[in-house]
Amino acid sequence: MAAPPGVTERYFTRWYKPDVKGNLCEDHCILQHSNRICVITLAEAHPLLQNGKTIKSINYQISANCSRLQNKVSGKSKRGAQFLTELAPLCRIACSDGKEYTIYSCIRGRLMEVNENILDNPAILQEKPSTEGYIAVVLPKFEESKTITQGLLTQKEYEEVLLKRFNSTS
Repeated sequence: MAAPPGVTERYFTRWYKPDVKGNLCEDHCILQHSNRICVITLAEAHPLLQNGKTIKSINYQISANCSRLQNKVSGKSKRGAQFLTELAPLCRIACSDGKEYTIYSCIRGRLMEVNENILDNPAILQEKPSTEGYIAVVLPKFEESKTITQGLLTQKEYEEVLLKRFNSTS
């Protein structure tokens, strides 16, 4: 008997942003809940999830004056949340091979939380990217929640991108 679908399969719609900022294969996945909240994760084909890369460090310090860890949200109106654009960096991930990846929001909205668990245990980012290894949670504005997915790919469209990518390399 097949296993029942998990929470992410049941309540979230997967959207994909391939080659973020023109970086080949650096694909992000946005899990959009029916209540419009979005969870930013790495897509299956992201280099961090391939070829046994080892994560050395994860840094939410974006610039000298901006750390995503200092994002403090309070109350019903989510006061204090950092506002993100599509190209706002969420964190930088350094690998033991010297390569560094910047993970971007990919959608406009307020930063609800960042996943501090991956700071202590970076391996969960690779082991469970769409559950415990998520990067951040973003809440789009209500009036933008319908248009937030423009420019993002569905699971089927993303699989076609991966197929094209695979066929062009083999």
